[in-house]
Amino acid sequence: MTRLERLIGIDAMIRSGRYPSVADFCQRFEVSERSIYNDLAYLRDRVNAPLDYSRQHGGYYYRDPTWVLPIIQVSEGELLSFLLSIELSRRYLGSVFAAPLRNLLSQLQHYQITIDPNDLLTHVTFQPGAVAPVDPELLNDVSVCIREQHPLEITYFTALRREYNDRVIEPYHLYLARGDLYVIAYDHLRHTFRQFALCRIKRWQVQYQRRFQRDPTFDAAAYLRHAFVSEVGDRPVTVAIAFDREQAPYIRERQWHSTQQIEELPDGGLILRFENGALGEIKRWVLGYGAHARVLAPPELVQMVAAELQRAAAQYT
Repeated sequence: MTRLERLIGIDAMIRSGRYPSVADFCQRFEVSERSIYNDLAYLRDRVNAPLDYSRQHGGYYYRDPTWVLPIIQVSEGELLSFLLSIELSRRYLGSVFAAPLRNLLSQLQHYQITIDPNDLLTHVTFQPGAVAPVDPELLNDVSVCIREQHPLEITYFTALRREYNDRVIEPYHLYLARGDLYVIAYDHLRHTFRQFALCRIKRWQVQYQRRFQRDPTFDAAAYLRHAFVSEVGDRPVTVAIAFDREQAPYIRERQWHSTQQIEELPDGGLILRFENGALGEIKRWVLGYGAHARVLAPPELVQMVAAELQRAAAQYT
């Protein structure tokens, strides 16, 4: 959250007439008391807010309730980025998570923004693709578990084995891959870190009475370096895939993996190399390119793709 967003939020809390305290502000915005005192000083000294403290009510109020923040200078690019974040939140996280952003937008409009937000999305269309729905309450509970370190009991559907399992997980980190939400968590059933698709959690219960100790060595960025899209592999291997000249321009223009290297071929094709162990996900990705892609390494992936193509071809003969 930017300071501008926090100032608008502080202003809205004061304007509500509930006499919010510094502790209320700290809890709402998850910042230190020092940051809140700096924000209050900014409102009082820089924008001349009629801010005062009520000892009787133990919180802040405006002596003049008709006072409003001065005109906020927001560029078109800044506002467009904010509007896009609202739409992306609504489509991928659900209306529950988009609602606070929409509320902030309504507050911004109250503070005399010089650009009409309704004009900016007129020529923007979103096509999110096939996205699995996630219960907003589940997403909120997982977020609470990450922040407050509560274990989470879940009933999880494993698609590969087509079975349900009850387990307890310790959620560490949320990430979005191809429009689907996953949580990285320590799994008590397997005694290791694993990722779980939120859309496959069918039942859950937060263990509010318990707290877990986070592993200080866990690094979400390091964990996800072993991932390809949504699958995380165990032992990284060198993956090499040749793309013909027809597909090469589309491969060349994207960052597929942090370790990728591209070797240009004389005929206009290329070889994409990177280090990863998520061979199942890479197999599915390569198959999407049909005859335009050929796996060169590792041998295991070559065999996996060849076997899948043979099974697919057998359905058309």
